[in-house]
Amino acid sequence: MDLDLNYPVPEPLRSDFGIGAVGAGFIMRDVQLKAYADAGYNVVAITSRTPEIAREVADLRSIPRVYETLEDMLWDPAVEILDIAVPPDKQLDVVRRALQGGHHLKGILAQKPLAVTLEDAAEIVRLCEHAGMVLAVNQNMRYDQSIRALKNLLNQGGLGTPVLATIEMRAVPHWQAWLREYGRLTLLNMSIHHLDSFRYLFGEPESIYVSARKDPRTRFPHEDGICLYILEYADGFRATGWDDVWAGPRTERDDLKPYIKWRVEGTEGLAEGTLGWPHYPNRAPSTLSFTTLAQPGVWVTPRWPEVWFPDAFRGPMADLMNAIASKTEPATSGHDNLGTMALIEAGYRSMRERRPIDIAEITRESPAVSRRG
Repeated sequence: MDLDLNYPVPEPLRSDFGIGAVGAGFIMRDVQLKAYADAGYNVVAITSRTPEIAREVADLRSIPRVYETLEDMLWDPAVEILDIAVPPDKQLDVVRRALQGGHHLKGILAQKPLAVTLEDAAEIVRLCEHAGMVLAVNQNMRYDQSIRALKNLLNQGGLGTPVLATIEMRAVPHWQAWLREYGRLTLLNMSIHHLDSFRYLFGEPESIYVSARKDPRTRFPHEDGICLYILEYADGFRATGWDDVWAGPRTERDDLKPYIKWRVEGTEGLAEGTLGWPHYPNRAPSTLSFTTLAQPGVWVTPRWPEVWFPDAFRGPMADLMNAIASKTEPATSGHDNLGTMALIEAGYRSMRERRPIDIAEITRESPAVSRRG
């Protein structure tokens, strides 16, 4: 068996594309820009709705130019890729403005979730397609080291035919203030990582069933706090997630041991692992261990120094750079991401109607989604 699980993020064919950052919040300042600096990517400019914060981030990350507005930055011929990190309800407007003024742009990396609703996400994809703009979505968990290694293990047939996959999360995300306006919380903003990874690993499910309750810790209105869900596949395979954003009555003295762990059982083997994100900013590499009938009684436990936050964030940008250089579709393209957004939309319908929802029921209502490919 080939034990080279090829987990590292692929190097871009070209890494000299000029990147213009839109947004200067935590995910841009401390995660994406840190990952790009470590990788040697060429960030040439930044803009934010608060220029003084953009200037602080530019000083911190050695970005040469700060622009007062997006439109000002789009005039800069050095800005070839737009990296957007704004709240999802603002992303459609930013993309629309970029397509109107970005005459030098070759590609856009949009933040996940692509929008609050499937309808707005489909409109972003339609606009970029109409303009001939390459669009990728920052679904960064696909580039976590354990998830990439697991994907290669599955591709090699090391586990045989997948039977059951689970992700269990007991961790408390930081809910940004802008989430107060949506009503949609965990499924859209946290579970989206796990649902997209299930699609990446195992393909398209036929249906989803979601059961949710409100999170006792979250005081603003929301319909989904703790989320439990089951994905049903045509061949009998099942994938399930427990996204517990309560994780017990935490105190300053006891964080109650947060974790995310996953497990995949197949006809020929078993793999299990952890994701290091709940321990950020401490560096906690994700893990993978597996056993297979090809080597009975042997557990293989590869380890690596990289971590999801920030190292995996190189992946979506490298993927977009490669797509631009090779004139191909990004792996995390806008078209592909409509499959994840359809799954989210089906999940909210399932939650409200208390029944499994066929994904086809959602895509039939959205021609833009049914045409994706």
